[in-house]
Amino acid sequence: MKLMNRIYLMMAVWCLLGITTAYASIHPKPFVIPELKEWRSAEGVFIPTKQTRIVYPKGQAELLRIAQMMAKDCETMFGFRPQVTEGKGTKGDLVLALSKDKKLGKEGYSIRITDRVTLSAPEAMGVYWGTRTLLQMAEQNDDHHLPKGDIRDYPDYAMRGFMIDCGRKFIPLPYLQDYVKTMAYYKMNTLQIHLNDNGFKQFFGHDWSKTYAAFRLESDTYPGLTARDGFYTKQQFIDLQKQAEDCFVEIIPEIDAPAHTLAFSHYKPEIGSKEYGMDHLDLFNPETYRFMDGLFKEYLEGDEPVFRGPRVHIGTDEYSNKDQKVVEKFRSFTDHYIRYVEGFGKQACVWGALTHAKGETPVKSENVVMSAWYNGYADPVEMAKQGYKLISIPDGLVYIVPAAGYYYDYLNTKYLYEKWTPAVIGKAVFDEKDPAVLGGMFAVWNDHVGNGISSKDIHHRVFPALQTLAVKMWTGKETSLPYTEFDTLREQLSEAPGVNQLGRIGNAPGVVYEQAAVAPGSRTPHREIGYNYKVSFDIEGADEVKGTELFRSPDAVFYLSDPIRGMLGFARDGYLNTFQQNVLKDDRMNIAIEGDNRSTRLYVNDKLVEEMKIEKIYFNSGKDSINYVQTLVFPLEQAGQFKSKITNLKVYKK
Repeated sequence: MKLMNRIYLMMAVWCLLGITTAYASIHPKPFVIPELKEWRSAEGVFIPTKQTRIVYPKGQAELLRIAQMMAKDCETMFGFRPQVTEGKGTKGDLVLALSKDKKLGKEGYSIRITDRVTLSAPEAMGVYWGTRTLLQMAEQNDDHHLPKGDIRDYPDYAMRGFMIDCGRKFIPLPYLQDYVKTMAYYKMNTLQIHLNDNGFKQFFGHDWSKTYAAFRLESDTYPGLTARDGFYTKQQFIDLQKQAEDCFVEIIPEIDAPAHTLAFSHYKPEIGSKEYGMDHLDLFNPETYRFMDGLFKEYLEGDEPVFRGPRVHIGTDEYSNKDQKVVEKFRSFTDHYIRYVEGFGKQACVWGALTHAKGETPVKSENVVMSAWYNGYADPVEMAKQGYKLISIPDGLVYIVPAAGYYYDYLNTKYLYEKWTPAVIGKAVFDEKDPAVLGGMFAVWNDHVGNGISSKDIHHRVFPALQTLAVKMWTGKETSLPYTEFDTLREQLSEAPGVNQLGRIGNAPGVVYEQAAVAPGSRTPHREIGYNYKVSFDIEGADEVKGTELFRSPDAVFYLSDPIRGMLGFARDGYLNTFQQNVLKDDRMNIAIEGDNRSTRLYVNDKLVEEMKIEKIYFNSGKDSINYVQTLVFPLEQAGQFKSKITNLKVYKK
């Protein structure tokens, strides 16, 4: 009898397992970046319609704001705007709510998809992240359907970020605005903006006075300090932070000192170090501290400071440790500015440097965030013991230095996806979710000033890294998809609602846009076409004045007659690149331009006549060199005022 009971029990377990397996197999886990933590499938799908409403509880102003943002995003992405209404949801609605499920944490959320979609979270931030999940799920199919089931999702790490060097290369404000949107779409919540830096003097005749340096923020305290080739007004920077706050992204402004400070010594030479280089501040000069106090104070003081967020980064990396006397001064400087920004109610962030600058002078560690970038400069295990909270940003894994030939041009996303989480800081490996590790970041450093890299080139490097690391900073170690599958699927997702910095047109290779004739001054429906493109057209030449444009976008111009020599060419990011080909009166030819992330090619009558590739520029009798990049995301937005006849325009995605 006992044997029979055991058999019946085993059969029941097998049946239950079979039912569970069938239930789970109805819908696989939806592909979302970052990967969902928990998914339980049900039968059927939810299909939104024009009657779908977004419903929020009475009196919840923050949920109303999120509902309105979601409605706007639906209109941008899918062409319909759901009605936002207060009250109780019914069949067909998206219902937003705050829950008491504290296990989800500050950023977690749950979604139940039945005959309606119910999105709830303990805090508004989690509700917003949940809307990003729903948009990603919906954009992957034509009717925007959502598989029925239950989602619970929450991050492994609280800080998930990206740092961009705007000091050596100016990044225009619209790019930063789009980065905020893109980061929010992938639940990346921290953008660090590196506001000052300088080039390397070996590329400027070994002369500090001629070496490029820039500080990118408007300054009233020090008129003339701000870079003239690109800067942000105080109001622009405030508005950028407000935009980020609206999508739960924190901007950490960084003023880097006491190294990387050539912009400051250009402005005030007496505070530059004669011994360690003018890109170092003189730590023994009291005027250095008066200057830096005044600079930080300008952006920190008042009821509505320019630096709005809770954190400010004070730099403190890569100063000389030539002798112990300067090491102690460096430690004193670091401690002073930690406490100085704290005096304005901010949490101080620093680059790790205190192993490199080991000494006796105490440096405050309590409630201080340290960017752990290189273990030789700051041993992360020792820094954690001292009480610093760490951001994992190991240079050997997550530093992009475009076209430099060292660190990474493009991150090794396969390795990062399969092997890395923020717990891995160089050779130091912490336990997953160790409270000493707040989270992770990756970085773009524009070391080689004047190397031709465009903001589009930077974005081409950043976006796949951002998608990959969003997974590793949120989902952590337990990813379920093989990298090859993830890498294929990630390309199907948008950058963010209304963002297309990659210039993607269409999905399949082939002709994605064509026009029989292009009238001067006319507009096309496309801003630009991104890398791996071909643009061809027939032309009957006329006398064109220098500077005549074929097409322009907000980011680039393609010239029929460039402003200097009257040749075919293009300009973007302050660089003019010209082909050794022009179009004369009565010339009849077919011209085609092909472009990718390495080169730009010119064809005339189907024959390749010139290729602009990455070229070496040499300095100091060949001892030093940089790679010069001549790429183009082709502008299409508006035709120029040309006299030539342009016909048979075709735009190909390759």
